[in-house]
Amino acid sequence: MSYLSVSTWSLHRLLGPLRWTAWDAKAGEHRSHEQPQPQKLTLLELPAELAARGYRAVEICHFHFPSVEASYLAQLRDAFANASISFDTLLLDYGDLTAEDVKRRQADFALMRRWIEIAAAAGAKQIRIVAGEAQPDDADAIRHSAEALQSLAVYGDSQGVRVITENFKSLTSKGSSCLSLLKQAGDRLGMITDFGNFSGSAKYEELAMILPHSVSVHAKAHYDEKGFPDVAEYVHCLDTVRASGFDGAYVLIYDGPGDMWAGLDRVKRLVEPYVKTNEDKVKA
Repeated sequence: MSYLSVSTWSLHRLLGPLRWTAWDAKAGEHRSHEQPQPQKLTLLELPAELAARGYRAVEICHFHFPSVEASYLAQLRDAFANASISFDTLLLDYGDLTAEDVKRRQADFALMRRWIEIAAAAGAKQIRIVAGEAQPDDADAIRHSAEALQSLAVYGDSQGVRVITENFKSLTSKGSSCLSLLKQAGDRLGMITDFGNFSGSAKYEELAMILPHSVSVHAKAHYDEKGFPDVAEYVHCLDTVRASGFDGAYVLIYDGPGDMWAGLDRVKRLVEPYVKTNEDKVKA
């Protein structure tokens, strides 16, 4: 059954400071820094707010977590349960499984394992891990990434969290490299298809290649200077999803200017006709 979800990136100007992770090559360790942002809504308040607005699930970017202490993660898990909304995916935006710096690659892998544990404690069903930043035609990089993702997927299974990746960053910037990665990594690994991460004349063909392997789509539009979507292009993407037989989460992504809730409402109206419910299936 299809359903509406939303990424916290779509509300990043409302959820308080962003907490970024970066690799300090000179020190040989991870560093974190905080980017100030207004806070109109806490992460603990978010599930109830989204449920009231008609969403059934959410994907949370790792940089929105104000704490990863066990007590906070238990509170977040309870907030989802109390709102009857699913914490579908923790989106880990940092990490390069194909980094040439071996020390960084090993440190990133360890950090990914730690975030799998965080996802489990917070009640997330899945964790999105970036496949890598090597070039999409680098066969060795795809093999190394697939091996690492397979290992992480096994660890995720032990924690009750499925590991998925996305057509995000260079390694998976082509449909063909996504398929090669998925084939080598095995059935444990899932995929997210993001409308905005393929481009050029082959965009829709490449979307169609990976949609059958995807558990969710990041329904991201092109926005003008006033925050209005390119409707024709967006509908073309949605039609491609429908033609693939996709039956999962439509995750709304709004990253345009102005009021973020209003921006989400504009794309929500476009996506809703594509969402299949159990009632729709019975009628069919």
